Amino acid sequence: MQQTERSIRSIARNRKAFHDYEVLQRYEAGITLTGTEVKSLRAGKVNLGDAYALFPSKQSDELLLLQLHISPYDFGNRENHDPLRPRKLLLHHHELQRLRTAVEEKGLTLVPLELYFSGPYIKVEIGVCRGKKLYDKRQAIKGRDQERELRRSRE
Repeated sequence: MQQTERSIRSIARNRKAFHDYEVLQRYEAGITLTGTEVKSLRAGKVNLGDAYALFPSKQSDELLLLQLHISPYDFGNRENHDPLRPRKLLLHHHELQRLRTAVEEKGLTLVPLELYFSGPYIKVEIGVCRGKKLYDKRQAIKGRDQERELRRSRE
């Protein structure tokens, strides 16, 4: 069986997550959507800013994405979706177990980093993140400024 490369087209990136969190690991997950949600995503009407993922209970083997705002489709009439409904993420069982242990034992957070089309499918990149402290954010800004000055001096 021959693997073909799928074209990847970004829909939205969570820039706030890179500022507020230190990303330790990344996972690619599928997401369950309705037809009007897919049409809204094709139009780019999505907000990842406050979204996060969690397991609804200790025994549950499903991961839900909460607070992901997908605007209602303009031509969706009564079949339109709720913009903030919980959406199930699709991962392999062993990946779900790794994520569960990271969240429960180490106190980490699951944050969506990017939403994108991978061929005909819509995928979510989930990051296992640790919250940054204020001084960490200042250090990151200082490092970016220094790198920018270094690039300017080379030119």
